[in-house]
Amino acid sequence: MSEQRDRSDVPPRQRWRDYRTATGRSPFSQFMAGLPREDQGEVLAAMKVVADQGVRAGSSRHLDGQIWEVRARGRQASYRVLFAQEGARGRVLLALDGFRKQSQKTPTASIRLAKQRLSDWRRRGVARRSPERSRSIGR
Repeated sequence: MSEQRDRSDVPPRQRWRDYRTATGRSPFSQFMAGLPREDQGEVLAAMKVVADQGVRAGSSRHLDGQIWEVRARGRQASYRVLFAQEGARGRVLLALDGFRKQSQKTPTASIRLAKQRLSDWRRRGVARRSPERSRSIGR
């Protein structure tokens, strides 16, 4: 008799997508390109934990409304990635902004910007387009 694992305690696998402006610019990709190579790896590793284990994983926390953050510690500094859950059952993690942590509290302006980008994403209907039109992160 084959043994089946109880998957009720395992969150569904999620995938990262990056927010793009109407002109195709990716603020998150620009943020990542400006990081030292080893710090890029640390940020991507923290994002992978969230994708694999869900938003309740140790490297993320809820900020405000539908905005969450991933916390990553690089060799040069600490970083934050602001994101929202999108798509069917929240399986898409939409990276809205990234920044170097400079204070104890997440800046209100960064949260506000993330909310504006999420609203723009939804208004333009990007989430309803086919997957090939939206680029994945880390692939």
